[in-house]
Amino acid sequence: MTAPRAQRHGPSPRSAHAPQADRAPSGQPHPTVIQVNRPPHLHATIPAQPSRAADVRHMVTEQLRRLRLPPEYLDNAVLATDELFANAVRHARTGPGDTVTLTVECTEQEVRVTVADHSPLLPRPRTADGAEESGRGLAIVAALADDWGVSPPEPGSPGKRVWFTLELGLER
Repeated sequence: MTAPRAQRHGPSPRSAHAPQADRAPSGQPHPTVIQVNRPPHLHATIPAQPSRAADVRHMVTEQLRRLRLPPEYLDNAVLATDELFANAVRHARTGPGDTVTLTVECTEQEVRVTVADHSPLLPRPRTADGAEESGRGLAIVAALADDWGVSPPEPGSPGKRVWFTLELGLER
């Protein structure tokens, strides 16, 4: 399923937050982040916890900085990834041990970010009432990305993969 093509806007007013120490609220290290870098790819498994959103933003920011992408691509990718991660944590988490898998792939033509979770429930875009505090995540992704959609999970895995792309249009 692919969402309608959206026009990319300029950089978001919200910048990536500064990285937080990799510590749980108890002060103990988070033992479950697995990160494998094979530039131009990032593949990480992250606990499906709201407190890990800053870590996700930091990972995407650092990966795209290494690739020397212009700031507007970086900002749009970080914000759209943050929205997909928040949706996976809020709507797809089934238990305290759940994880979300983040993949960032970059070619000369595009950046593709995929957030995979274990829930078979598909995301449903909706129009949020002006007074509602949530319900705008997929609209934000559609506004920032050139394309987005949902794919089946990896073979043998439960859930789904929600992805977006940013066309680079850069000469490298």
